[in-house]
Amino acid sequence: MLIKFSIAYLQRPKASGPSITMGLPSFNLCAMTTLLLLPFLISFLSQTGTEAAATYLYHVCPNTTTFTANSTYQSNLNSLLASLTSNATSSTGFYNTTASPGNSVDTVYGLFLCRGDLSADACRDCAADATKDVVDRCPNEKVAVAWYDECMLRYSNQYIFSRMVTDPSIFMWNTRNISEQNRFDLLVRTTMNDLASGVSNVGSGAKKFGTKEANFTALQTLYALVQCTADLSGSDCNSCLQIAIANLPGCCGGKEGARVLFPSCTVRFEVYPFYQSVATFPPPPGSVVAPVPPLPGSVTTPKGKDQISPLTIIAIVVPISVTVVLFVMGYYFLSRRARKKYNAVREENADNDITTVESLQFNLATIETATNMFSDDNKLGKGGFGVVYKGTLLDGHEIAVKRLSKSSRQGTGEFKNEVELVAKLQHRNLVRLLGFCLAGEEKILVYEFMPNKSLDYFLYDPARKGQLDWSRRYKIIRGIARGILYLHEDSQLRIIHRDLKASNILLDKDMNPKISDFGMAKIFGVDQTQGNASRIVGTFGYMAPEYAMHGQFSVKSDVYSFGVLVLEIITGKKISSFYQSDEDGDLLSYAWKHWRDGTSMEWLDPNLEDSYSRNEVTRCLHIGLLSVQDNPADRPTMASIVVMLNSYSVTLASPQQPASFLSTRTEQSMPLKEWVSSHQSTSKSTPWSVNEASITEVYPR
Repeated sequence: MLIKFSIAYLQRPKASGPSITMGLPSFNLCAMTTLLLLPFLISFLSQTGTEAAATYLYHVCPNTTTFTANSTYQSNLNSLLASLTSNATSSTGFYNTTASPGNSVDTVYGLFLCRGDLSADACRDCAADATKDVVDRCPNEKVAVAWYDECMLRYSNQYIFSRMVTDPSIFMWNTRNISEQNRFDLLVRTTMNDLASGVSNVGSGAKKFGTKEANFTALQTLYALVQCTADLSGSDCNSCLQIAIANLPGCCGGKEGARVLFPSCTVRFEVYPFYQSVATFPPPPGSVVAPVPPLPGSVTTPKGKDQISPLTIIAIVVPISVTVVLFVMGYYFLSRRARKKYNAVREENADNDITTVESLQFNLATIETATNMFSDDNKLGKGGFGVVYKGTLLDGHEIAVKRLSKSSRQGTGEFKNEVELVAKLQHRNLVRLLGFCLAGEEKILVYEFMPNKSLDYFLYDPARKGQLDWSRRYKIIRGIARGILYLHEDSQLRIIHRDLKASNILLDKDMNPKISDFGMAKIFGVDQTQGNASRIVGTFGYMAPEYAMHGQFSVKSDVYSFGVLVLEIITGKKISSFYQSDEDGDLLSYAWKHWRDGTSMEWLDPNLEDSYSRNEVTRCLHIGLLSVQDNPADRPTMASIVVMLNSYSVTLASPQQPASFLSTRTEQSMPLKEWVSSHQSTSKSTPWSVNEASITEVYPR
């Protein structure tokens, strides 16, 4: 089971310490100060070195496999952790070992990896702290992986060496946004790819670590880091890094810094230097490394009349030493305060639920004033559960107000469900909740205002669809995919939207897509893969067959809806238009026919003219058909789809002919519309039939 977690983090550049300007004091005063402070400083520095050795980031230890106290496995684990600590001075910063009594059932496999720029002492300190910390966090689990800023520790009862693993995955990002997002994201991608290529080319068992700097603006520099465990082959290291890099746009696009943590590799970028030295990947075999020139003044000179007296040396060295000590003390206190703030923010984000969003509640008078008493002139549209209005707050801030109708099926439970869900979700491709209002029978949600309304406003209107050139449509497809991936795998909870359609894709001023309307969404546990609905909700055409006919929904149900959306975006045709015209079949059959016959470009929206990329259109059509396959197991995950959209090196499987589970146009007794039903009603009369014709697998030319 793929388990992913997402954590927002606040981080700042390492403090350089206060700027201290001192005059040259007399020797006696400095000597006295040094003698008085020396015992304290020795104790202080020895304690700070230990405390700062391992900065905890995250850990995962599933409780599916546990051991009992004082068992053989625990004894082996203790031996393994002790061995890891004692071998933490390896030149590669990596060490793996096995603890086994001869009984494979109780064998423990473990490894650690230190950040490549750390000294041997710092690596040893981090490994020592990590082996103690992970036992507290995972007291009786056989499998654990823990990430720290300086190192990573991992152990398991299964063989883990020389195997590329990207699960579990941790995504962390800086909360500050970068200017010129597209150019910055491109710089991150190219810099990371260069590093991945260089690191992957080093020999087996060598340190697979590299950093690189690139100028973004005159005042901002990109600092990037990649690293793999030393036991990986070059190809596995490259694959791991490429997967991590491909995930950066979805989780962290437009951020000043971010990191992706996998058990086998890690990538990170910031706009400040976060590593101790500029360490690049090792030079290729056969290259010549220039010798390091001697430091000025390092040559021993013979004694003579020009020799500096010991008293003068002491008078110079002691004040410098005191300055350095004060510098270290200042840096320690500043960094410790920053770490406390970071931990507090992380805990606050983790606890963000319905109790914390109460502070976002608007009073009804404010909403009525903003919408001019819900004037029809302010009406933006009408959805399944109510009307959406444009509002303007007293400070001039524009908002979108979703007013649930008093007769709507969404009761207080569904309303709180949407509030709770959207308040927890923070992603650039999801609509942002600003607040809500509960007053009597009024249930109101307040969102950020989207000036370009929704995707259907442009896509289905002959006069407006011309504004959607291919580059915009492709950006919308990729943005929707990233948003769904966040819901399925990267948010705190696994969320099934269940009502993905063009009218629920809002567009901001830059035509960036944002998924909205979570009133029908379902929350899954991280280990849950499928659910059964007692009430089927959604929209005809977008619902997956297994959900529409049997009430079974999963992440693959949203994948199906995404596939329909992709096909609509490519053709500019609404899925319901096929049942209101004289064209044969449905949108999915229509798409499959052109794919089978190799005439995909004839199927393209004529409004695109020559603005499209043939490769991108063909790939999107391929992904769309893979997503609408009848068997949910055959549909790709959203993680795979995001990789497919971002990398042309990924080979796509051949799609199966999509199932035509809706009735034909002549049999259709009702137009496609939003539909809510119970199993009892659907069991009496099913408004569609299943096409049971045999399927011959064909491939496009």
